[in-house]
Amino acid sequence: MTSPSPPDPAAARPRRQGGRIIALTLALGLLAGAMDAGRMQFDRWLDATPMPPLAVPVGTEVVARNGSLLRAFQVGDGLWRLAPPASGVDPRLLDMLIAWEDRRFASHHGVDWRAVLRAAGQAVRHGRIVSGASTLSMQTARLLERGPTADWRGKLRQARLAMALERRIGKDGILALYLRLAPYGGNTEGVRAAALMWFGKEPTRLTPAEAALLVALPQAPESRRPDIAARRGAAQAARDRVLARAEAAGIIDADTAALARKTPLPTGRRAFPAHAALLAERLRAAHPGAVRIETTIDPQLQRAAETMVARAIARGSERLSAAAIVADHVTGEVLAEVGTADFGATPRAGFIDMTRALRSPGSTLKPFVYAMGFDDGLIHPDSLIEDRPASFGRWQPQNFDRQFRGTVTVREALRQSLNIPVVRIADALGPARVVAGLRRAGMRVETQGGAPGLAVVLGGAGVSLHDLVSGYAALAQGGQRVVLHDLAGAAEAAGPGSVQGAARGQPQCGLAGGRHPVAHPRAGRPRAGAHRLQDRHQLWPPRRAVGGL
Repeated sequence: MTSPSPPDPAAARPRRQGGRIIALTLALGLLAGAMDAGRMQFDRWLDATPMPPLAVPVGTEVVARNGSLLRAFQVGDGLWRLAPPASGVDPRLLDMLIAWEDRRFASHHGVDWRAVLRAAGQAVRHGRIVSGASTLSMQTARLLERGPTADWRGKLRQARLAMALERRIGKDGILALYLRLAPYGGNTEGVRAAALMWFGKEPTRLTPAEAALLVALPQAPESRRPDIAARRGAAQAARDRVLARAEAAGIIDADTAALARKTPLPTGRRAFPAHAALLAERLRAAHPGAVRIETTIDPQLQRAAETMVARAIARGSERLSAAAIVADHVTGEVLAEVGTADFGATPRAGFIDMTRALRSPGSTLKPFVYAMGFDDGLIHPDSLIEDRPASFGRWQPQNFDRQFRGTVTVREALRQSLNIPVVRIADALGPARVVAGLRRAGMRVETQGGAPGLAVVLGGAGVSLHDLVSGYAALAQGGQRVVLHDLAGAAEAAGPGSVQGAARGQPQCGLAGGRHPVAHPRAGRPRAGAHRLQDRHQLWPPRRAVGGL
């Protein structure tokens, strides 16, 4: 009988290895499952993160036809906070911001764990906090919450929200929020408002010194205010550190950094733009909640009009004011509008929009009366008319200089703005018909007592500057009504009303006879080369109607 042979170790080894592989596979599978379960649980935890409102309110901005800012308004809580410009901010500003605040912004998912470990190690070694580990995502979370973050619970909440934001809106969304919310001291938030306040310019093109200051201020906006002498040193030191980091990161070269360090800091806050201020205010009231209102205003013409109006009142009484409108009489676009000479000034009633206020039009209605007379065949430019004392009922109008010229042509009467001749024509037409014609031209004409009288043609009524410009645009358009508009792309079709006159050929003769003879019927057509009212290029510049009070 033979004894059993001992097991072969070489044969048993593969079985043991196979068992180990199976066990390892099971362990790895269990670990992967646990990790998947943990990841799913982590994802659910992040997805359940309480999210503050992401729609950050910004102030309304009213812009010119080229997109430049005319006037901005504060948000409801009194903050200057504006949406970043549509064309974006200076790319160098973004590069400096990321290099200074969060070098691994593009690679982390809201929390930079390497920075966390570094900060923790430094704190252990030094027994105090040496550096922070807050990312741009975490800073944006803090700005959104506006809550306390000094304790570890606040930091954990910040980190959770930062990771949730990364998933919800991505890197671009986080940067956009930061650019809107970054604090710059006082009631100013956001890069755009800060650039306008400190430099008087949009943040689309900044110098390296300007970009570095905008990066440095949000860390300590009040203690680094460059407009306070005691804090200018801290502002400059912080700016120069940002410049050094930008140089080390290759964003700017050494020469550029050296030049930027020599650039003086701004010494005061600038006022926000307030061009066409009353127009902007009216448009904002008409479009509540609008973030951006685009107008037809030409920024160069607007500034020129504001300068012209300011000069016009410079030597007058402190209670004197003025207004002006420049419009394209073909399209009806308002190109410049100055509602008051000194916006906000109390003595000059700087909050009253004089372009819409009813004022005495003075002699500005006279061309319309002559146009109606031309259209009716009462007169033509070379008709002779009497400028002599006359009574219209109990009213005896006089010329501004209390002089009389005798027999003059209609052309001369209009050129010298004589009163007696135009009242004669208005009397022949009838004052009610004159006012009806003005209203058909789009003018609101307010008279005392309801029934219009002859004094309307000499300013005895209320008319707004806006309506006067609209009426003069109609004259320039041959009598076709022109509706003025100040919103880009908002051209309106002209209404059925039109100003009579200058739309057809001139009459051959005027009115003969009548209770108050108006004109001597000089026989025949006007002589060759005689000026006619429809020769508009001698009266108004092409495509532009200008009004001022």
